[in-house]
Amino acid sequence: MDRETLRALQAPLKLQYQLSPDTANVCLKAEGVVEFDVPGCLVALPCNDGKFIKAGLHPNAGGDGTQACSAELLLQALVTCAGTTLAAVSISMGLQISEALVSAKGWLDFRGTMGVDRSVPVGFTSVEMLFRIDTRADETSVRKLIELTERYCVIYQTLLVSTPVTSVLVQ
Repeated sequence: MDRETLRALQAPLKLQYQLSPDTANVCLKAEGVVEFDVPGCLVALPCNDGKFIKAGLHPNAGGDGTQACSAELLLQALVTCAGTTLAAVSISMGLQISEALVSAKGWLDFRGTMGVDRSVPVGFTSVEMLFRIDTRADETSVRKLIELTERYCVIYQTLLVSTPVTSVLVQ
């Protein structure tokens, strides 16, 4: 996609959000069916032909490795969001990129999630995102690209600001 096409796609949305800010506030949803035979959860991906992701226990938590790990899915969500954002930002900046790879690493101690040691946090203790960008653009432009990618990446910002999460029992 080129810069003008992207701007043409986004311009009416930006105008709408400026004129009616409430239309920009949307609720995204996900729903999963819990499975108990082998502990896991099945989530549909409507945009991917209704395919399902079956997530379960990581091998370090007793799983057999045949199901997706939710923690890895979180890293994959970060990578896909950052990659999509990087593509859109690079187009907006007019940068020519021949190839870009985004990866993420997250460190967690399974003693926390397994209840082995209550002093050990449950979840990631740190996450690192890595960019490999093949471009002729100068280093300043590439650094600005990464800075803007971090700024506009929904998953990155959600992780960074520790968005409040609540649980509700629905009858």
